Amino acid sequence: MCGLKNLGVCLVRTILVTGGAGYIGSHVVKALGAQGYQVVTFDNLSTGHRQAVLYGELVEGDLLDKGRLDEVLGARRFDAVIHFAAHISVPESVTQPLRYYANNVTGTLNLLAAMKKHGCGRLIYSSSAAVYGIPEVIPVPEEAPLAPINPYGRTKAMVEQVLRDLAHAGDLAYTSLRYFNVAGADPAGRIGEGKDWAPHLVTVSVRAALGRRPGVTVFGTDYPTPDGTGVRDYIHVEDLAAAHVLCLEHLLETGESAVYNCGYGRGYSVLEVIGAVKDVTGVDFPVELAGRRAGDPPALVADSSKIRGRLGWQPRFDDLRQIIETAWQWELKRI
Repeated sequence: MCGLKNLGVCLVRTILVTGGAGYIGSHVVKALGAQGYQVVTFDNLSTGHRQAVLYGELVEGDLLDKGRLDEVLGARRFDAVIHFAAHISVPESVTQPLRYYANNVTGTLNLLAAMKKHGCGRLIYSSSAAVYGIPEVIPVPEEAPLAPINPYGRTKAMVEQVLRDLAHAGDLAYTSLRYFNVAGADPAGRIGEGKDWAPHLVTVSVRAALGRRPGVTVFGTDYPTPDGTGVRDYIHVEDLAAAHVLCLEHLLETGESAVYNCGYGRGYSVLEVIGAVKDVTGVDFPVELAGRRAGDPPALVADSSKIRGRLGWQPRFDDLRQIIETAWQWELKRI
């Protein structure tokens, strides 16, 4: 395989992946390696795991260490950077906003400055549906106003503005991918969610089914949704990784900046997901109902027609039970 397709020659591309030892990043590193890209992962291993990096080289480093970034980006020529390294917990961002602004915003500015210094002008950015806040239209299109309601979402929106400004100045071409709720694991069982404190509902629920948690807490039962609990669009991590490869190929070929939603366009409530996990695992674990959590919108569902139409993205795992089954098998392996 070649790093870039359809050019008649094999051009091996070298990609720097920040946060590539983490949950989503490691699946993208796997997808890139399988496509023949040379991959260098840059990760401080605060939440990532060395063994999750299945391809390429792992370099330890932190986005707040400008010297380390300069050293890594100056050591070789990178065709593009895929940037995952970020703090991602909405509740934690509400209680520790300075930590989130420092890592997610200042760290990204450090990365962008190092990229400019060393002549790397292509970036795939890991953004979030949290930039939309409480959208007026569901499914939400990319053109919807950005109105984040928590510090995590605001850090992502701030960086997106920086990227737009850099692109306007001619310093960068980028693709920003706004993820909805990522879940599942490598169907072959090689990698999956490795954080012990992972907040994602599917992971929390399958761990409760295994007895690794006392149960699941449902935050908010009075939202304007069919059963009163929050509704989210769940996307399998393998489909999200495939979207990154498509976006990288397009960005390298065209140099056109773009923003895409990454979701399936169908929402499930918290109670629906918990019910599906109980059904898949055959375990009736405890569920506690609690009040709303700060920073959570009632519903977030993607309009993903843009990435489907423009890049031909076709999800392979668009089935809630399949998402849960891969997460369940991964957690069984980790026992």
